Amino acid sequence: MTQLRALWQNINASYWFLPALFAGAAVLLAVVTISLDRSGWSDRLTDLSYIIPARPEGASNMLTVIAGSMIGVASTVFSITIAAVAYASGNYGPRLLTNFMEDRGNQFSLATFIGTFVYAITVLRSVRAEDEAAANFEDAVSTALPGFVPQLSLLVAYGLMALSVAVLVFFLNHIPASIRINSVLKDIGARLIEKVRHRFPDDDAGIEPENRPDGIPIRATGNGYIQIVDYEKLHRVADRNECCLVMAVRTGDFVHRDMVLAYWVKDDDEAADCPDDEVREAFALGSRRTPGQDLQFLIDELVEIGLRALSPGINDPFTAITALHWLGAATAELGGRDLRLKLGNGDDIDDHVVTLDDDFRHYLQRGFGSIRSGVATNRIAALAMFDALLNARSSLVSESRDALLRQEGDLLIRQSREHLVGPELEAVEARFATFEKAFG
Repeated sequence: MTQLRALWQNINASYWFLPALFAGAAVLLAVVTISLDRSGWSDRLTDLSYIIPARPEGASNMLTVIAGSMIGVASTVFSITIAAVAYASGNYGPRLLTNFMEDRGNQFSLATFIGTFVYAITVLRSVRAEDEAAANFEDAVSTALPGFVPQLSLLVAYGLMALSVAVLVFFLNHIPASIRINSVLKDIGARLIEKVRHRFPDDDAGIEPENRPDGIPIRATGNGYIQIVDYEKLHRVADRNECCLVMAVRTGDFVHRDMVLAYWVKDDDEAADCPDDEVREAFALGSRRTPGQDLQFLIDELVEIGLRALSPGINDPFTAITALHWLGAATAELGGRDLRLKLGNGDDIDDHVVTLDDDFRHYLQRGFGSIRSGVATNRIAALAMFDALLNARSSLVSESRDALLRQEGDLLIRQSREHLVGPELEAVEARFATFEKAFG
């Protein structure tokens, strides 16, 4: 199941799944509408005064135009998307490619054009000119008029064409909006906060992870990034064997052959029969990191955009400020949460699986600690980071986490003193004084 979940995650991030699904649905729709036309719906529609029946030549021309224009528009949409992805990769970092490939707006647009093309081509096969002989007896008796025009299918094709035009307008508005840096940061930040709430639903209880015992190591047999960890499976294995699994890696880490995945710990002195293969099956490895279970992946994206914006080649501190704001919002969300994973029945903290470094210090260092080196070189970004750290206190109830935020501010001023001089340093020192006063 872990491998199937990883496969579904990769399919969901692919650009071919929705177009293939829509193409298959278009074929089925065409078969259904043609069957209805053969059963007499064409004759019923021709009897309606407000519907002008199409003749075979007109129907063929219309379906040909729809099919040709849709495949042309699909090619244009794909080209524009690739150009947008290349632009985003060059400016925001290659890790953002996953976000653009998973964009449902882009996938739905391409899928709509492909589906309309496939439907028009399929219906076009059934159109019979007046001078053509019927292919079979059913085709001959399907209409009393010379030739055969699937009137219902033609109306559906016209409706799909109208839908495609509307989707094209949506796509032309969606692409520029999706590559705006504020929109990109908003999507990443909102997704990160949503995942934090889903993964850690309880409020902070003031309890941090305890010491991690050692035991029998369970080693990896493959290479790659950990994309998914099936914690429920690990819980069942450990519960069945009355032992504890201590994680040595987390989702997003790179592992290679013979690297320790977890430790098998048993309370008594008896030799534990360690089901290594069952434990390894709970880890899905891949060639890249994915944001499915990896909160650090989304944090790293915000950090990467901020550091790129502060680089001398780009020098865009206001983009970095936006990244800091979303990091601050995510840090505040993490600071108010109980960061111990709940497995098993979901009511209590799992005592069978001990996760790795799921504490506030780890996430704080991953975010603000990673971007600090770039922020310290810019007065505007440094001022914004002090504000973000101060605002992140809003949800804290733990004094230890409050002290970690203050420590991060101390580290920032130390690095800023090494890079800034004159009035810029004075402004940062003044903001740090306010920061210290707020922390008491």
